[in-house]
Amino acid sequence: MQHKHTGDGYKENSITLGGAVAMGTGVMIGAGIFALTGQIAQLAGPLFPLAFIAGAIVTSFSAYSYIKMSNAWPSAGGIAMILQKCYGSGAVAAGAALLMALSMVIAESLVARTFATYVLRPFDITGGPLVPILAVAVIVFAFLVNIAGNRSVGLFSLIMAAIKIGGIALFGIAALWSSGFQFAAASQTAEPSGIVGFIASVALAILAFKGFTTITNSGGEITDPHRNVGRTIMISIAICVVVYLLVAFGVGASLTLDEIIAARDYSLAEAAAPALGQVGFYLTVLLAAVATASGVLASVFAVSRMLAMLTDMKMIPHSHFGMSGTIQRHMLIYTVVIASTLAVFFDLGRIASLGAFFYLIMDMVVHWGVFRFRRKEIGAAATVLLLALAFDAVVLAAFTAMKLQSDPAIVLYAAVGITAVFILERLYLSRWLAPQGAHEH
Repeated sequence: MQHKHTGDGYKENSITLGGAVAMGTGVMIGAGIFALTGQIAQLAGPLFPLAFIAGAIVTSFSAYSYIKMSNAWPSAGGIAMILQKCYGSGAVAAGAALLMALSMVIAESLVARTFATYVLRPFDITGGPLVPILAVAVIVFAFLVNIAGNRSVGLFSLIMAAIKIGGIALFGIAALWSSGFQFAAASQTAEPSGIVGFIASVALAILAFKGFTTITNSGGEITDPHRNVGRTIMISIAICVVVYLLVAFGVGASLTLDEIIAARDYSLAEAAAPALGQVGFYLTVLLAAVATASGVLASVFAVSRMLAMLTDMKMIPHSHFGMSGTIQRHMLIYTVVIASTLAVFFDLGRIASLGAFFYLIMDMVVHWGVFRFRRKEIGAAATVLLLALAFDAVVLAAFTAMKLQSDPAIVLYAAVGITAVFILERLYLSRWLAPQGAHEH
């Protein structure tokens, strides 16, 4: 039976298949292309386009757990529902769900800063107070669209997704065409990144695809959810693979690997100038603004939905702080405040790394929970679940190894943050697991 979440202005069957695909691709493409291409290239070396393929493969295995669970229990709570169905209303489920919510807030701040970086690129501004000011402005804009309700989110996401997917694909094709289909990123004698570097880069590529979880978080609102949640996830991943590869090869055709890494915060704009001229450069900046703004919009919607559901499930504490209105509205405000704070104070590279650590741990908790507690009930194949778990573990190990070499502090921050989340939830809920029968709705 579906979880019902009432009183927040969101209704069942209010998001169509097209709207849900737009929302999923909105989050993925906003983060993946513009914020992460350069960082993936830095870890993977000249083979960085292949990291997107590897990321898509790992994500497809991961999506299996979410699709099988969402088909059985479509819910506005999405991942929170999946975790609760597996572990009960205890600290394991609540902690993992909170990690997911935090990774989504981190993604908002990452994409908001990327929006600011691209918008300021024509003015040769790469730092200073304007970057965080613009980042906060786009987060506030996303908040204003979200409080207008679901139909505004769906329609706005659909229009922006159509513009940006077509435009970004054209950028990739044009950049490849103008280079004579030469791949400049592989033309230099680059230091081999090694197999560990390549696998570590897949952690960021997975982060570029994790927007598919937005769809599971909106399961209660999607039309015909038993069929459309799974269809939406696979369509969104397929669209993103094509777009990511076009862009990766387009950027690699215009810039050497060193140039991509040097311009990693605005690599598409940098690649557009030699490939497409000044007009192409400005069009790419415009596309980046559209893509990242819609990415923030979809992410704010998804994380506030999830936090509201966690509050309804009594899995996280909640305070109104004297505010009127629904829990959904409060969660939108909290989400915007936290994302804005991160956007102002944190470095893009570290934001992405923190998001990858949080997301991979949460993902592994989901796969183990489905394998251990629900696979027979939902007819899931044990082999697929264990492969998804193994892929995550290998990627996480490689990413941790690379970060221990290049930035050990971020590994410490992630470990402290993850541990704190679970300990605080254990103190709040007073148990790690709850009996299966106690949390059936």
